[in-house]
Amino acid sequence: MHELKLTAREVEALICKAFPDADPERMPRVDEATPGRLRMVSPAGSSMLRPGGVISGPALMSLADTAAYAIVLAHVGEKLMAVTSTLTIHFLRGAKPGDLVADASLLRLGARSAVCDVRLWTESPDDLAAQATVAYTLPAG
Repeated sequence: MHELKLTAREVEALICKAFPDADPERMPRVDEATPGRLRMVSPAGSSMLRPGGVISGPALMSLADTAAYAIVLAHVGEKLMAVTSTLTIHFLRGAKPGDLVADASLLRLGARSAVCDVRLWTESPDDLAAQATVAYTLPAG
């Protein structure tokens, strides 16, 4: 079983500290962190939309990567130099405008790497917009 080292609020504060130039109103929030799981929500915004009125692929990929980073930090603590090594995403359906939710789960956490599953949706977790597998390389020590 995975053990949390940081709470949802601590993860959110750490990400804001790591990216001080980011617009705080546009930053995704960590709604929940439990052992092996994390939920993050990105507030709706017109800049997320592509022609056709659905959330763009880059917005989906960005939240998938951010949620994976957040779940890794929640379980390893203040190791800000964890870096994405792979991100594979499957777009399943157009994500209608609205708050974008990422449900992340930790598939593997080792000494040097972590692998996460991230499911993205706006309307319902039963109507996924995308699913991503994200791997992170962790700093030594």
